[in-house]
This record gives sequence, C-alpha cells and structure tokens, in this order.
Amino acid sequence: MCLGIPGKVVQTYREHDLLMGKVDFGGVCKQVCLEHVPEARPGEYVLVHVGFALARIDEAEAERVFALLAGMNQLEELRGPE
Repeated sequence: MCLGIPGKVVQTYREHDLLMGKVDFGGVCKQVCLEHVPEARPGEYVLVHVGFALARIDEAEAERVFALLAGMNQLEELRGPE
C-alpha cells in the first residue's frame, strides 16, 4: 500500500525546468516536485508520495491525516535520520 502525506506548500520555483516546491510537513520542510499539480500555490495543501505531489487537498483533510498519523506515532518518520 502506498501512503501519501499531506504537506503545505510554502514556496514554488523552477529547477531544471521542473516545477518544484518547498513543502512543510508539520514542521519538517522538504523539496517536492509539483509538476503533477501545477495549479498548487503557497498556502495550499498537497498530497505527496515519494517526493511527488499527486493532488491538492483542503486543509481540513490534511489535518485529519496528520491527526491519524500522530495517533499512530508515524510523524517521526518524516524527520529522517539525525
């Protein structure tokens, strides 16, 4: 099963002719490819899987997923190795 994680787009930019973004996952920011959701703007939420944003989602849905992941103690995986 694949798991998509919601994140908030903080910034968009082009890199090597690809639409990219800085996305905040509950305090952890990562670089994400936004080519599949070119309409995504800073302040909006996207569903991300392995570094690619696959869909835009609303804030309420993003918060429901974060609450579920927090309840399962899965948010630490976003931080990666120290």
